[in-house]
Amino acid sequence: MHAVKPNVLPVSSVCNPRDLGGYIGFEGRKVKSHRLLRTGKINKISAKDEKFLQEYGLSKIIDLRSPLEYKKCPDHPIPGVQHFAMPLSDEDNTNGGKKDIAKVFEEYRHDQYAGFRMMCDHYHGYVSKKHAQNTIRQILELLVNTPDGAVLFHCSEGKDRTGIIAVIILYLLGVDLETIRQDYLYSNYMLNHYRAKRDKIFKQKGENLEFRANMRILGSVSDAFLDTSLITVEKEYGGLDSFLQNQIGVTPEMRDALRELYLEK
Repeated sequence: MHAVKPNVLPVSSVCNPRDLGGYIGFEGRKVKSHRLLRTGKINKISAKDEKFLQEYGLSKIIDLRSPLEYKKCPDHPIPGVQHFAMPLSDEDNTNGGKKDIAKVFEEYRHDQYAGFRMMCDHYHGYVSKKHAQNTIRQILELLVNTPDGAVLFHCSEGKDRTGIIAVIILYLLGVDLETIRQDYLYSNYMLNHYRAKRDKIFKQKGENLEFRANMRILGSVSDAFLDTSLITVEKEYGGLDSFLQNQIGVTPEMRDALRELYLEK
């Protein structure tokens, strides 16, 4: 395992902003910097951060959120940057993707594990649902067709849907799975302040400990969540390689093209 400290971008108005550059990939070649960026939503990006990203080489943004999430908080348009709506899930992911939020919140007040189970369910869907598989394919095709410039992909907090897409991209680039896992788990550190701030609000509103525990889970990543995706892929599709080949449609040529574009020589 090559331990690399995640490359955190100096962007304060967007949560969880990172460059995937620097990790060791196929044949010991490093993932290029200024090419693959992962963040949370960019609806409130400041002028300073926007300028930083433009100067950083940003050319394309992939929004992984559901249409309803996008409608509620549309991405701030950045001049000269192409925007692509590519929802990983075809259902609304606000309020945990559930229709009756009052009912869900009631459940959260009585069962501290409700949010955990729901997250595991999402991670199962990220790899098993046809819609998600098609989106993953579209994202990889877009990356193959981006010879230069930085591609930024994001969801809401930049941890779950963004996390899974980062896992797949890094895996295809030949980064070892433990390094990939550490990058995925780093979102917990990046979102410490976000969770604490949210918890304070719930406490002031008089929410109980079970509810607050659920909200912390929903604002976190976990080995168990990622393992849900990886075990699903192993059991249902025979492992990551055959999943990528048979479900996503990644050919050896496509994988080689990605490595050529996103790994240093």
